[in-house]
Amino acid sequence: MGAYAELPGVRTWYETEGGGDPLLLLHGGLSTNGTWGALRAALAADHRVFLPERRAHGHTPDVAGPLTYEDMAGDTAAFLETVVGGPAHLVGWSDGGVVALLVALARPDLVRKAVVIGTNFRPAPESFADPAMLDAMTPDGPDLAFFRELYESTSPDGPAHWPVAAAKVLRMWRTQPTLTPADLARIQAPTLVMAGDDDMISLEHTAALYRAIAPSTLAVLPAASHLAPLEHPDLVHRLILDHLTHPTPETLLPLRRASR
Repeated sequence: MGAYAELPGVRTWYETEGGGDPLLLLHGGLSTNGTWGALRAALAADHRVFLPERRAHGHTPDVAGPLTYEDMAGDTAAFLETVVGGPAHLVGWSDGGVVALLVALARPDLVRKAVVIGTNFRPAPESFADPAMLDAMTPDGPDLAFFRELYESTSPDGPAHWPVAAAKVLRMWRTQPTLTPADLARIQAPTLVMAGDDDMISLEHTAALYRAIAPSTLAVLPAASHLAPLEHPDLVHRLILDHLTHPTPETLLPLRRASR
C-alpha cells in the first residue's frame, strides 16, 4: 500500500515496509519503485524502507518546467524531513544515485550512509560507456518501450503525457549532472560505490567517482550490467547490508586510506 506526501515541490507517492533504521530506496530514471522488487523484502527485514517515486515517475505527477536532479534532490530532502522525520541511509540506483549524491552534498545532516549503484556525476556524453546509445533513445522508439509501458500503467498524468516526460528525462541525461571531483570531495557520508563490470556507466567514470569521495568503498560486480540489482540481488543485498551495518574495516596495506 502507498500514500501521497504533500511536499512543497510536488505531491509525491511513496510506499513503506519493514522496521528499524530508516532507509530510502531511490529508483532509476524513467522507472518506478517497483524495480526494487528483488531487494525490497530483504532490506525491509532489517530496516524501515521508504520507496518514494520522484516527480514525473511512477505515481508521482510531472511538474511544469524542465526536470533537474537538483529539484529532485530538494524533493528528497523535503521527504526526509516531513515523512521520515530525520536522517536516513540512502540507496540510489542510476538516477537515484545522482539524487543521493546531491542530497549528501546539500543536506549532510539528513544522510547517514549512502550506496550508489551505476551512478554518474557528469552528463551522459561524458560518463556513458557508449555515449552514442543516447542518440537511439526516443520517446516512441523501441529502446524505451519497457519504460513507456511502466509510465502508461502508473502515471496520474495519463499515457498521453509520456512523450513530454520522456523528453524531459532525455534532455536531463544529456546535460546533467555537472558535479566535479572537488564537489564530491565534500561528501561526508560513508559511501559504497557499486557498478557492474559491464555497466552503462564506464568503469573509468565509476573509478573517478570512488576516488573523489574520501569516505568511500568500491564494489565492481562480475558478470553484471547496469541492472545488477536484478541480476545479482543476493550479492547486492549482502554488500548493501554490510556497508550500512558495519564500519569500513582496516586493511593490512592501506594506500588511499592511509592518511585517514
